Amino acid sequence: MDKPLAILREYFGHTDFRGIQREIIDSICAGHDTLGLMPTGGGKSITFQVPALAMEGVCVVISPLIALMKDQVAHLRAKGIKAVAVHTGMTREEVIIALENCIFGSYKFLYVSPERLSSGLFRTKLSHMHISFITVDEAHCISQWGYDFRPAYLHIADIRKLVPDVPILALTATATPEVVKDIQQQLQFRQENVRQMSFRRTNLAYSVRRVEDTKEQEVFRVLSEIPGCAIVYTRSRKGAREIALGITRQGVSATYYHAGLTPREKNERQTAWQNDEVRVMVATNAFGMGIDKADVRCVVHVDVPDSPEAYFQEAGRAGRDGQLAHAVLLAEPDSRAILLRRIEDTFPPREYVAKVYEDVCFYLQMAMGDGYGVTRRFDLEEFCRTFKHFPTRAYSALQLLDRAGYLAWADAEESNSRVKVLATRDELYSYQIPPLADRILGHLLRSYTGIFSDYAFIHEDHIAEALGVRSSDISEQLIMLSRRHIISFIPREFIPHVTFLQRRVEPEEIYLSPAVYDERKRQLASRVETMVGYLKTTECRSCFLLHYFGEEQKEPCGLCDNCAYENGMASEPQSDYLAHASKEQIDSIRKRIIDMLKESGPTPVAQIRFEGMPDRLVVQILRQMLAEEEICYQNSTPILMLKLPV
Repeated sequence: MDKPLAILREYFGHTDFRGIQREIIDSICAGHDTLGLMPTGGGKSITFQVPALAMEGVCVVISPLIALMKDQVAHLRAKGIKAVAVHTGMTREEVIIALENCIFGSYKFLYVSPERLSSGLFRTKLSHMHISFITVDEAHCISQWGYDFRPAYLHIADIRKLVPDVPILALTATATPEVVKDIQQQLQFRQENVRQMSFRRTNLAYSVRRVEDTKEQEVFRVLSEIPGCAIVYTRSRKGAREIALGITRQGVSATYYHAGLTPREKNERQTAWQNDEVRVMVATNAFGMGIDKADVRCVVHVDVPDSPEAYFQEAGRAGRDGQLAHAVLLAEPDSRAILLRRIEDTFPPREYVAKVYEDVCFYLQMAMGDGYGVTRRFDLEEFCRTFKHFPTRAYSALQLLDRAGYLAWADAEESNSRVKVLATRDELYSYQIPPLADRILGHLLRSYTGIFSDYAFIHEDHIAEALGVRSSDISEQLIMLSRRHIISFIPREFIPHVTFLQRRVEPEEIYLSPAVYDERKRQLASRVETMVGYLKTTECRSCFLLHYFGEEQKEPCGLCDNCAYENGMASEPQSDYLAHASKEQIDSIRKRIIDMLKESGPTPVAQIRFEGMPDRLVVQILRQMLAEEEICYQNSTPILMLKLPV
């Protein structure tokens, strides 16, 4: 009996594994430390969820985002699979209950953040669990040479000492050969073991466009040219809002997403986009990890990312259904200068970092020699106004102080809502309140002890699930009860905070090691130059990116703007014609393309040209027809044919 395949079919509804999924599953089931390299959309979750169900014990999944953990737990529970997440925002009692249930074998999956691994409580409980294996998601975060290094990931190697016989499965979508080697060393692999899919995306057309008007107008042109669902990435929260509002005014339905929104706002906007209630999501890089939407036809980057890894991962969220999709990067004449300024903003002078440390100590009123283990609320915006710092540089300084071991900086950590009952038990019976409010009060009194004398931490989502209503309805009723002074309700919020990892020292004692500062600055500069090279290259853009990740692509993709130019499909690869062409002109060209393919059969793209028609306009119409599945490629080659009816 093929147990993994049976599990795949029973729980996940797939008839067979894809790519290297089975290789990874067999490797981890055999007890081997395994590193799986799979591009975005490759089906990473299957590679640990299936073997975890096939093996005895609980699978510990280390994941960097609370929202992603909650989402995966919800999906598993919906399939009848027992899973739990332990994260900040839970009470100590809730954490203990969850961990003890894992010890007793009540769960198959335990999701934790890397920060949780340093907790003495967690380590004690972990040593008593029967663990099948440990999964490390976004494993590139453990590498000092990775673009998104996170110090908390280094604690993973420490917990191996507690469970030395438990294998590790590390998963990532982006890693250079240097990072691949470092991941295995940092996780103390007993022997090298890498299973890798090709990073090549045969259905993704990369292109770079010069911004000749405003960015907002250029985004609108791209969306006018490429139909279907889209993501637009920008670096700033303000930019996300402005672009979303701007293209909405031009008739494109859009919403925006960034880290500053409340959990409810994030959930509502993501749900609206995933359900196609709005076409375009304009977002910062806070949006994307764990997004499970296969039919994204276009990803547009308004600002050039700092690294090929970040760009490749974000652009790869397009076309996960295997159909033609586009990754469009907007470039300005001074893009290189903008990128170089980011290096200096990310690694400000050492003296500046020491100054920020001193100002933080003054802001939090921390005396010299005090502070070890102390956590205080920290409002970055207020801090910058008070001490006249630019937010971007101050944020970078805090990150460096974090990596150097002086401060632990959490930009936005979610706290739970809290409720305390102000009325006496007798008074509660005399109030005239709506039926739902009465049910909520009853649930609170049954579920939380001591709620009359002290605040109890609550989860609106859990209450909503128990009562069969929406979480937003719970919040509204609690607010109403609070206004009537029946209860005191403190809604959940995002609380930035700083934890002092050692006693306060003098500014001149702040030491940023070469590994923390010099080497990482050099790496960032190298990645920036690679992105500049990507903007300028005349070779196949897919080949350029694959070469960076250590993979050679022998044949050009045939899809990117440079390939279109080389194939004779475009004489002006940076020009845009579709947005300015008339409907009659577009309809005429579409008819001529169909007539040509009917008469000649499969035809190389370079031969589809019409006298008096701009090549770029023809190319854009071809791409539109591909997206609409009127035509298709023959065997993934740049030869076009009519789409046959199914």
